[in-house]
Amino acid sequence: MKKVFKLYEELFALHGKQGWWPIQGVYDGRLPNKKEQLEICIGAILTQNTSWVNVEKALAQLSGKIHEKALRMPQEKLAVLIKPAGYFNQKAKKIHCFLDFLASKKEVDRENLLAVWGIGPETVDSMLLYAYQQPYFVVDAYTKRILEHYKIIKAHASYEEVQNLFHKELPRDVELFKEYHALFVAHAKKYYSKKPYGIGDPLLGDFKK
Repeated sequence: MKKVFKLYEELFALHGKQGWWPIQGVYDGRLPNKKEQLEICIGAILTQNTSWVNVEKALAQLSGKIHEKALRMPQEKLAVLIKPAGYFNQKAKKIHCFLDFLASKKEVDRENLLAVWGIGPETVDSMLLYAYQQPYFVVDAYTKRILEHYKIIKAHASYEEVQNLFHKELPRDVELFKEYHALFVAHAKKYYSKKPYGIGDPLLGDFKK
């Protein structure tokens, strides 16, 4: 059995269904409507270099304003509202750049999103997977940390190398990718958020060989 799929099965057995991405604070895995797509995309920008707890605080302060017209407020005002997420001036600019992209009516695909200022592969793939139901596996720091610990990838493997591993060994299935990414987050929060990493991880012996 391929290690990548085996790991998914063991993580799922350990943690259960995650239901990501949370919409309005609810984790139920349902398909988002257009307004909720925007909320997910804004959340994907806000979560850069910060924890989801801080993103939730920023989203709460944006309550009632997560639509394109309201988010067009002056960047300085937007920055104040999203301050809990950190790097708020830059993120306010990134949100406006993303809104410009939406206004351009260009196709929402990976190439076009990667051309938007301040939005890198992890953010783009989060948008595509969770908001637009496109099968791109999201590779975050937690994912790489766990896979390196299990000797499934080499240290310092690139984003593309890790993503290609999942795209090659798994069916390109949106729901599978969503759950798998969320399971990495759940597992990392418990066993890989603080050094020394992996203490108490019940799966470590199955993979670190």
